[in-house]
Amino acid sequence: MTGTFLKVKCQDCGNTQIMYSRTSIEVKCLVCGSKLSSPTGGKAQLHAEVVEEVH
Repeated sequence: MTGTFLKVKCQDCGNTQIMYSRTSIEVKCLVCGSKLSSPTGGKAQLHAEVVEEVH
């Protein structure tokens, strides 16, 4: 199974950015530095709101 790209919204500042759903590193907001996701060995654990899947 492959991952998808997600547009996520930071809960702290409202910034939206695109990330991979199966990222193997911690993803942080490019504006405020808040954690958006944590790696789990599979699908990333999200700490942000998913706005849409990007195809």
